[in-house]
Amino acid sequence: MWQSIKKLFKSNYLFTFGVIICLFWILMAILAPVLAPYDPVAQDLTIRLQPPSAEHWFGTDNFGQDIFSRVLYGGRYSLLAGCLTVVIAGIIGTFYGAIAGYAGGVVDNVMMRFSEMILSFPSLILAMIINAVMGSNLFNTMFALIIVAWPTYARLMRSVVLSVKENEYVTASRALGASRLRILLKEIIPNSVSSVLIMATTDLGNQILMFSTLSFLGLGSAPPTPEWGMMVSDGVNFFNKFWIAGFPGLAIFTMAVGANFIGDGLRDLLDPKLRKQF
Repeated sequence: MWQSIKKLFKSNYLFTFGVIICLFWILMAILAPVLAPYDPVAQDLTIRLQPPSAEHWFGTDNFGQDIFSRVLYGGRYSLLAGCLTVVIAGIIGTFYGAIAGYAGGVVDNVMMRFSEMILSFPSLILAMIINAVMGSNLFNTMFALIIVAWPTYARLMRSVVLSVKENEYVTASRALGASRLRILLKEIIPNSVSSVLIMATTDLGNQILMFSTLSFLGLGSAPPTPEWGMMVSDGVNFFNKFWIAGFPGLAIFTMAVGANFIGDGLRDLLDPKLRKQF
């Protein structure tokens, strides 16, 4: 496996580039207290709307806050929200879809109709409704994104399980007297989860974009929390001051692209049709 990953780094430059981008932003977020030259929420109206300079690398916003410091700290909120949403929604969807696909029959029909009911709503609209009802804060925004995201993982996992459960090793385990729970946990899920992992890496960028969009609409973290989407929203009224929305927007864009590059690389590695290359 490690040899395949090393070969993937050497042969797939986009995957390598994606890993570098994601690691860069993760390190920037972790080291923000060390790297940020200013307090991200400190305001100084005497230096408001200053363009990028040696003193303020990314310029300052309408409240005189240093944008470079806010971008570094903002990565903590955006990356945390995106990663937690993907992990929790992926876990819920994996077990939900595995149970539905393995049980079959009425259980499958009822469980999947429920998930399809959620999927029938436009994702952004449903997340906005949930967030508006519960109140705008970081936790509620992540909760709304999880509710919106998990059915997609469940549907993918179910489709894979429907194929995997017909394999000979599952039939052999059943013939040896293994319980349905043991077969599900030891045979079905481990041999089905690779598709979910690929989807999770690709979905990370989407969830960061969703979280940033909700923050842009005023349904995310409350001001003056430094969050990428909210920072882009702050720059809407200052089109001629490109740095206010430009730098946090660039952070969102590069992180989303990097996550998608990683997802494409993992698909090439884990897809049985492409695995021979590695």
